[in-house]
Amino acid sequence: MKLDVTPQVRLLLLAGAALALVATFLLIGANGNWSFVLPFRGAKLAAMVLVAYAIAVSSVLFQSITHNRILTPAIMGFDTLYLLIQAVIIFTLGSNLPGGAPLADLGGANVRFAVEVVLMTGFACLLFRALFTGAAHSLHLMLLAGIVFGLLFRSLSSFVMRLIDPNEFMVLQDRMFASFNSIQTGLLWVATVAVALASLLAWRLRQRYDVLALGRDIAVNLGIDYRRTVMLTLALIAVMVSVSTALVGPVTFFGLLVSNLAYVTAGSDKHKHLLPMAVLWGVVFLVGGQLLLERVLELNATVSVVIEFAGGLLFLFLITRRKQP
Repeated sequence: MKLDVTPQVRLLLLAGAALALVATFLLIGANGNWSFVLPFRGAKLAAMVLVAYAIAVSSVLFQSITHNRILTPAIMGFDTLYLLIQAVIIFTLGSNLPGGAPLADLGGANVRFAVEVVLMTGFACLLFRALFTGAAHSLHLMLLAGIVFGLLFRSLSSFVMRLIDPNEFMVLQDRMFASFNSIQTGLLWVATVAVALASLLAWRLRQRYDVLALGRDIAVNLGIDYRRTVMLTLALIAVMVSVSTALVGPVTFFGLLVSNLAYVTAGSDKHKHLLPMAVLWGVVFLVGGQLLLERVLELNATVSVVIEFAGGLLFLFLITRRKQP
């Protein structure tokens, strides 16, 4: 007899696993040094949860409006634009100020974070506004333009990297991968507020996303203002991805991994089940992966590299598999 597990039960089981990993990450090996361990690990944990939430939600919403489970917001060139910004900053200003102070002190870390978010979000919104007008298939044109801009930014980044001093390039190389080891609490609060505001706006549209996932024609026939809803959703996605990327760095295939796991394990096509399932999978992978690397394997490696490798394998599987007749 086949056991029918409801989506609510699936969410509770995964939430229990995520909470267990969170508690283990905070408490393992503390040895009573709570005044040091909890603030340090708490900031890292908060960053991982925030990134898991932002990337998971933005990926599921992006796939809903594009009607494609392989595409993620990374295809719009956010990651490559972030790398270009970092390369230009280090090439023009160096990694340190003339007095020897870190470059992050230039105007404060909050100012630099805000500049990166504004540049990436502004680029996305301008692209959306320029291309998502007029033609019925302009969404596909926008995706193609995103790929082209991504290649352009990557080429420019490579060119600038060749001009950078080798010692400065080591600093840039650290920023090419997402890192949770040095999170500034001030930036964490700013990022949380930005993601929370975007989430509140997305929550108001929650009932429309199930209809949008059915396709453009069906959504229009059911009375959905398709263009306005998609434009607003794209803007919210741009904010979430930009904030996450500026906070910890680029994570290209992470959204693809957690969103497709959510589709498989949620047991429902409704976004009220898909979104929390994707977020929980993101927490499990980030917290569990960091716990595995730090405490079990005792490696000083970045968990994002391992997750990106797994996500890349999943991407290759999804684009090469053949549908069964």
